[in-house]
Amino acid sequence: MIEVTRDVFRLAQVFTISRGSRTEAQVMTVAITRDGMTGRGECVPYARYGETLDSVEAQIRSLPDGIDRAALQEALPAGAARNAVDCALWDLEAKQAGCRVWELAGLAQPGPEITAYTLSLDTPEAMQAQAAKNAHRPVLKIKLGTPDDMPRLEAVRQGAPAARIIVDANEGWSAEVYAKLAPHLQRLGVSLVEQPLPAGEDDALSGMERPIPLCADESCHDRASLPALKGKYDIVNIKLDKTGGLTEALALRDAARAEGYAVMVGCMVGSSLAMAPAVLVAQGAAVTDLDGPLLLAEDREEPLLFDEAGVHPSAPGLWG
Repeated sequence: MIEVTRDVFRLAQVFTISRGSRTEAQVMTVAITRDGMTGRGECVPYARYGETLDSVEAQIRSLPDGIDRAALQEALPAGAARNAVDCALWDLEAKQAGCRVWELAGLAQPGPEITAYTLSLDTPEAMQAQAAKNAHRPVLKIKLGTPDDMPRLEAVRQGAPAARIIVDANEGWSAEVYAKLAPHLQRLGVSLVEQPLPAGEDDALSGMERPIPLCADESCHDRASLPALKGKYDIVNIKLDKTGGLTEALALRDAARAEGYAVMVGCMVGSSLAMAPAVLVAQGAAVTDLDGPLLLAEDREEPLLFDEAGVHPSAPGLWG
């Protein structure tokens, strides 16, 4: 039996990116029960990819009860719906086999990974205050992508002079704006720029100097995305809601590394249940960005542990 529910988690504070603001995370939870055992998965439908809670629920409900992971890869396209079902099936299979998912997948035992912490887009003064409050964190991620980004970046650097800074433009810049900003990003010690141009316009990156590594996010969904990234990006951001689950995420990670890309593992704003499978993908990643639960005012039972060592693998009671 495949059960689909909608869950809402309040955010600790308003979260803003260049596309808008939100005060809660609306997620879809899938529970698959067979022979008295239940596996769970979570996804976050993303309007940027034409997804809604209704459309994702309809995709999931279209599946036959007995579907397995192999058939699932053909039954649904890469995206949020397939992600939740794929992760629920991994969880169920591990329970049925009496082992952990990492063992089932033939992976090494996972450990904690240092994760970035995202600062919401705001006024320079507010972002400097956010940065100072979180200056103890080793990696800060800044949401930019507006015409007024430099004062914000300067303010964050002042607030957290020792932190590693990565920037996410969320497709908000043009090639001309990025070319003008690049020297300043370098001066302020930015170590990574994520998706500077709209995915449909990133051919402009071909042949451009990349003094700071560029990461493909909206331009990279699954392995089929890789050929179009050559000469434009240095890193790919793997998100399970884009890949359509852990199965394709692991395959994309291996394929990207084989083609010379570094790997970032990111997330939508969701609960610990959504992050748990991604922690397995993030092992040894150049950048881990799985701070979703840190942005919430409430979380799942048995949430992931975050401490100075980073985000830890899940306990069996949560997932996997």
